[in-house]
Parts: sequence; structure tokens; C-alpha cells
Amino acid sequence: MSQAETAATPKVADESAQEGEKKKQDEATDSQGQPRQGAWEARRDLIAHAPAFVSSLVSGDQFGQTGGYHHGDQHFYFGGRTEPLPSLSGPIPHTEIEELATVFRGCDSFDEALGRLRSDRLVILAGGRETGRRSAALMLLHRLGIDRMRSLDSQTPFTALPDQVDASAGYVLCDLTVNKNRPLHEAHLLALRERLERVRAHLVITTEPLSVLGGISAVRWEPPPAEDMLHAHVTPATGEAAWPDLCGLTAVREFLVRHHRPEEIKQFALRLVAHHKGKLGVGDLAAFGWTAVESQVARWLTEDKPDLHDKAFLLALAVLDKAPYAVTAELADGLFVRLHEIQDPHVRPSIPVFGSSREERLRLAHADGYVTAEITEWGPLEGTFCAAFRDERTADMLLEEVWNLHPSARPAFAEWISELAEDRRPLVRTRAASAAALLAKADLSSTMAHLIEPWADSRKPHTWLTAANALTMAYLLQVGAVSRILHDWCTGDVDSRRWTAVRAFGLLGPVHHEETLAALLDAMHRPPPPEDMDGPESDEVPEETRQLADALELLLLAVREPVLATLTELLPVDRAVRPHALLAFLQACKQVKGDDSDRPPVLDWYAQAAAAADATTARHLVVFWDALLTDRGHNPQALAVLRGWVRRAENDPQTEADLAALLAALVATPTHRRRVSHLLKTVRDSRGAVSPTAARLAKRLSLD
Repeated sequence: MSQAETAATPKVADESAQEGEKKKQDEATDSQGQPRQGAWEARRDLIAHAPAFVSSLVSGDQFGQTGGYHHGDQHFYFGGRTEPLPSLSGPIPHTEIEELATVFRGCDSFDEALGRLRSDRLVILAGGRETGRRSAALMLLHRLGIDRMRSLDSQTPFTALPDQVDASAGYVLCDLTVNKNRPLHEAHLLALRERLERVRAHLVITTEPLSVLGGISAVRWEPPPAEDMLHAHVTPATGEAAWPDLCGLTAVREFLVRHHRPEEIKQFALRLVAHHKGKLGVGDLAAFGWTAVESQVARWLTEDKPDLHDKAFLLALAVLDKAPYAVTAELADGLFVRLHEIQDPHVRPSIPVFGSSREERLRLAHADGYVTAEITEWGPLEGTFCAAFRDERTADMLLEEVWNLHPSARPAFAEWISELAEDRRPLVRTRAASAAALLAKADLSSTMAHLIEPWADSRKPHTWLTAANALTMAYLLQVGAVSRILHDWCTGDVDSRRWTAVRAFGLLGPVHHEETLAALLDAMHRPPPPEDMDGPESDEVPEETRQLADALELLLLAVREPVLATLTELLPVDRAVRPHALLAFLQACKQVKGDDSDRPPVLDWYAQAAAAADATTARHLVVFWDALLTDRGHNPQALAVLRGWVRRAENDPQTEADLAALLAALVATPTHRRRVSHLLKTVRDSRGAVSPTAARLAKRLSLD
């Protein structure tokens, strides 16, 4: 055995010391006392708490989030307590079906769902809230000639659903809540379909587009074009002959080019019919569409009413749209104080502690209240009352209006957003970043000067993350020059800006992996600062190396094969890339999926490649494992990961089988064979005995 091999051969480690070191790393904090947050966890927070426009960071339904007790296509308004629905079905009135049938128009997704419902007796419609998915569900059953329809409670446990289908009828289950904590499995649907066949019934389920359906096929619901829906509502009252002239009205054309909920289209149709009959002027008709939102925002900010306290709430809601109402109201008071200091600096601001009711504030803001599950670091918290503008354009328009047309408010508004960035709640910090991104879309240079650059130049590392999140979201909003800013910062000489850009590139990796990987590789080849030329004084990984590895880790887990192939090619020839790539791969191996299976994603990745006969990917993964086990610095941690996988396999036969396949590939060399043999002999179960799983693995690998 060579000297290098002897040095790398594993010895029985003091596992308690390893656990203590891990705890020490987990509890690491920055200089301001804020816990250091890894890139993977930071990405989860960003996706969980940011506005909807960051959804392009999410592939498939991995981070789907549903929420709320919404019934049909309508929000309930202004809170109040809601009693839980009984786990029973209720009849749907025939009058509702008849009225809907006269105005409903089909579309491609409707036809696809109808075909599946006819053949399978069950179909899942996945569509956004208030897109008419409940109406579509009722019409699917109606088109099959079903007269008797019943509605099922969406909170019914999946295992109890077959018992609710007890007669030959059409059933709808609207707003099904499916997430990581309440997954829908294929077995549930098979049992349900069997019951439907037995009683000759049909069922339509509606849910959110990003619901965690576990690979179960759903029809993506896209409503018919707005013009088709408007035509269906208008012509029964005006006749077909009047439609061309009505459709040609400027107010109508402006209305149709914007996104509107089916209910809004219905209300606009009533006004259009009134205009046709001479009961409503063109101006009033136009005010219902886009101009209604624009003029409403202008009135809010320029007129005496609402007062400054309520104006502050409106701006806070623009930043915290769809967030918990109590958080929005709490933070709005801080903005009010800052605005008041500018408007009337000689008078101490007075906050009416019990002055405004929730109902009044939501009515003023043209917002809806709804109960949903708040996503927190401890898991979803049910029963949180949130507030959202009815028109999703309102928030963006309010921010652009206050930033560009009311510059006197800029100092107070910028200071307030910076204060949000210091909040201990991930939701609030993320919304500070998203607000900065939206302001950057309105005026990049001013937003960089007031917010993003100060965050990135701060001595507080946790604000660098806020800057990274802001630039990430600005990039997703297609703000010009952000890509150039990130590349310049990533390869520049300012440590904090370089950290910020590296983290932003890591977050953007799943969307733009080629550009991200190129920028990260450039950063790795950047000459080290003079103080680092002699190497680190301790074994601790430099922060910049860790951040680059974090970014590569995200790319590996989110993009997978293209990034793995590039890094595998560079691993033996590029000394600058090798340490970052090895650390990134090691960190990726330590991750778990976070769903009910709690399985290691890298091990699953290898198993999938082996099952698909993807020899290239499997070989690349083995190359990385070989490099980790051979490397002096990473060998102990790599063996610790394998030891953890062996223990995880004790109650998971699939993990055991996958691990056996990986270990079989690793023991091809005598050195690794000795390493793996020693590892399996020293793994202990919870009672301190030799792990039965390790014994079985050793036998399968002929290591006895």
C-alpha cells in the first residue's frame, strides 16, 4: 500500500467528536450574530416567500405551495371566523348549472379534460385560483349529460374519498390542498377510480398548478380567451348583430388586452350591456379596466383621502401583497412614522392603535382577506389571515408610482425597506428584496444607489443575501444591465459584492445555468487576494470558497447532468475548479429531499441513471465519489455521508438497493474496497450493535 493510500485509509472515528463539529458548524454565525444560511436553504426561503414572478426558479412542482380555504372561484372577504366544513357531499343546484351552461365557452384544455373524464371517470384540473376552474368542472359533468351533481369537501382525507362517492352522480372536489405534508399518491386515485367504476359515477378535482401531485397526470386548466367569455355574456342580451361594434370600442379593446378573472369579465359584460342600452357612458365603461387601476392608484397617493396612515398601509401592502395581514399592518406603522417626519417634521406622529378595522382597511385597499397556511421555518402554520389586492397589477403600479412620481417619499420609503431587510422574519427580508427588484425595474440607477449597493457594501453579511435576492429577482424581471452587474461583481475585487454576485448566480442557476456556470468558473480562476497567497492558517474552508461551492451545489441539484458533465471534465485538469467542485458535490450528497421520503437526492440521481442505463451520468457520479474518497481533506466527511446513508437504509429497502449499486461501482479498486469494507464493519445501529443493513450490504458486495 502506498503512503498516500495509507494516509487516506479510514480509521474508527470518534463519532461524538464528529457530531460536535457538525453542531459547531451548524451554529456558525456572522459577525452580527445572524446564523449563516446555506445557499440551498436560502433558495427555499426565496421561493417560499417571494412574489409569484420568481416561480420560474422552480422546476415542475418541487416547491409547489397551495393555500387558503377558498371555495369555488371566489375569495371570502374581510376575514371573520370560518367553521370547518363537514366531510360530506352536498347537492349543486340545477339553476346554477342552467345559468352557467348558457354562457360557458369551452377551450382546448376543456376538451382535453372532457376526453379524459369520459374515458377514466376522473380528471384533475390544475389551474390558478379564480380562473373559472370550478365552472369548468361543473360544465365537464354537464357535457356528459349528468344531471345530478354533488360537491365534495376539499378537506376530506384522501383515504376517505371513495366512501363519499356513494351513488351514480357527478362529483366535484374543488380547491384540493396537496403539498409536501399532504401528498396525493397514485394509490389514492386508483382506489377512487375503482369506486367510481363500481357506482358508475364521475369526479372532477380542481387544484393549484404547482400542487405536489407526485407524478400524477393532471390537465392544466387555461380558461378560454377573454373575448370569447365576454361575447358569451353580452350577446344573449344585445344580439349577435351588435357585437362587432361593441367589441370595437376602445374601452373594450383595452379591457381585453389585460388579464382578468372570469368574474371580472362577467361584471364588465353587465356594464357593456348597460352602455349598449344607453344607461352607461363610455368613460364609466373604460374606468372598469386598466385605467381603473391606474387612476385608483393615483387617487390614493395624491388626494387628501385616504390619510397618510392609510397611504402607508397601501404601500406596505404593495410590498407584502399576499402576506399575513397582521405583519403588513405592523410594518405599515413604521413607514407611516417615516413619511410623517418628512411631511410634518415638527409634529410627533400619532398612530391610532385601535382606529382602523381590518374590514375597513381591506375595503379601502380593494383587497381580499383569506385564510391560508403561512410558510415558516418550522413548517406551515394553518389559519393565518392574509391580504391580497384583488387586481394583481395594483402592487407593482403602487411601487412604481411612489418611486418615480413622488420622489419626496423616496428617502423614507428606502429607509423603511432597508429596515425590513434587517427583520428576523425570512418573509419580511425576502419581500424587502422583491420590492427592491420591482423598484429597479422602474429606476435601476436610483434603486442601486439607495438600496442594493448599500446592502452589498455593508459589513453585515446577512444583508449581502438581501442584495443577492434583489438582483436575482431583478434579473427574472428582465431588468437591463443586471447581468452585467452580476458578472462584474463576481469577478471584481470587492469581497462583499463578489459574495453577493456568487449567491445570485447560484439562485439563478436553474434558469440560466450556462451563463451562471461560466461566471462561477471565471470567479474561481480569479487570482486570490495577497493575504491568501500563502494559504489559509487553519483547516477551515474560506468563506469565498464555500460560497462558490454553494452555488455549484445548487446547479448540480437543480440542473444536474449538464453541470455534472462539465465539472467532471474539469475535475482532473483544472486545479482552480477542483476544490470547489469537490466541496459542492460533498455538500450536495449531504442534502435530503425534504419531502416525506427524506431521501438523499444524489443517491436517487445515481439510481435513476443506473435504471435508465445512463452509463455516462452514472460514471460521472462515481468519478466524483472516487475523488472524494481519495482526497485527504474530504475523505472523512465522504465516509461519514456513506455511513449516514447506510443508517438511513435500515428502514428503507429502496435506499439499501440504491446504495448497494453505488458501492458496487466504488469497490472496483482495491483501496476503495478496503475503505468500504472497513466502513460497513464499523457502522453501528441505535443499540450499538453491528448494523444489519451494513452486514447485508457487505454480503451483497462479497466483502466478508
